[in-house]
Amino acid sequence: SRSSKLLINGLIIGLILIWTIPTVGLFITSFRDKGAVATAGWWTVFGGGEGGLGSLTLENYEAVLFGGDGLGTAFLNTLAVAIPSVVIPILIAAFAAYAFAWMDFPGRRILFITVVALLVVPLQISLIPVLQAYLAIDLNGTFLAVWLAHAGFGLALATYLLYNYISELPKEVMESAALDGATHFQTFTRLV
Repeated sequence: SRSSKLLINGLIIGLILIWTIPTVGLFITSFRDKGAVATAGWWTVFGGGEGGLGSLTLENYEAVLFGGDGLGTAFLNTLAVAIPSVVIPILIAAFAAYAFAWMDFPGRRILFITVVALLVVPLQISLIPVLQAYLAIDLNGTFLAVWLAHAGFGLALATYLLYNYISELPKEVMESAALDGATHFQTFTRLV
């Protein structure tokens, strides 16, 4: 009935509000200075006066991002590692998956089976040989080393997943693109 739906919705909204109170408290506390945090609770910000909304500051964020801890640098390093580590394997895997799905070439089936078989190899087995290879070519400790490691370790799974998507695309669309004179690269970039 309508009243039971209103009651359930009210209870859910109440639980959501209760659940978010600690997060709101942490957020408000992050804008307060150390002395205010030590002497009064975060809810006193709403009371006005000396510890009110006018006392909130960005000094904590400045200290964390630009202070001696270097969290801002760590954040930029994280972006410098994460973005290429995702883009590189997906780009290579997308090209490989298209080739496995729509191009005929000798050894295609064996190569694809090899890619799928690589999924069962534990990454820990290859870490020491990869590190030794990096040391041999003086690549250890660089962003390129991390990018290549992520690309190598993620390539098999990404290729397999993208193959499953690309191989299910309508055959008629691919054939019509070939009849219209599109190359495999054009078909990949414009249709896939």
